[in-house]
Amino acid sequence: MTPEAFVAGLDYGSVLIFALTGALVASRAQLDPVGFIFMATLTAVGGGTLRDLLLGRDTVFWVSKPSYVLVAAGAALLVFWTAHLFESRYRVIIWLDSVALAVAVAAGVGVASESGFGPVVVIIMGFVTGTFGGLMRDVVGNEVPLILKQGELYLTAAFCGAMAAVLLGWLGFERSQALIACAVVVWILRAGSLIWGWRLPTYKPRPPRMRG
Repeated sequence: MTPEAFVAGLDYGSVLIFALTGALVASRAQLDPVGFIFMATLTAVGGGTLRDLLLGRDTVFWVSKPSYVLVAAGAALLVFWTAHLFESRYRVIIWLDSVALAVAVAAGVGVASESGFGPVVVIIMGFVTGTFGGLMRDVVGNEVPLILKQGELYLTAAFCGAMAAVLLGWLGFERSQALIACAVVVWILRAGSLIWGWRLPTYKPRPPRMRG
């Protein structure tokens, strides 16, 4: 498999999984099938669209290949008919989102690397691709954004995964190996935060000092 095909596969994977999370949010809002498709598609292509616009690519990925949108729409309709089978849709959303985050960060890193950008831009594009679709999903669906959940590793997981890919690329690893490692790092950190409460210290306000 060529590096370009591998990155395209990551894009398809992130679109599919993010679409499932968007459709599950639509089910919590009790939307109709068109609403499901809208939420799923918005979530699925949101991060990648922003990435491509910022990178100045000739065509946004889903415009050049509408099959991405068809994948998202199919996922939406699948959830429309099966969402009632899940006892806790929110928990399913959280875990699917963790996988989607991992795959999307790797996809963003891969696209930026293919385009010849330096490490800083590559890390930012991985971050953007992985987080903005889910952020739009939660804001439009009137959910508390997962990206802003206090104390959970989300942004940090995305950053560390993108950084791992850049470091491995610098050490001479193949691009596909670096991207797989990126996804693994993101998911392990995110899963550890959900299961074992891994987190960074949060800011604690302190009363101002009294001047004598």
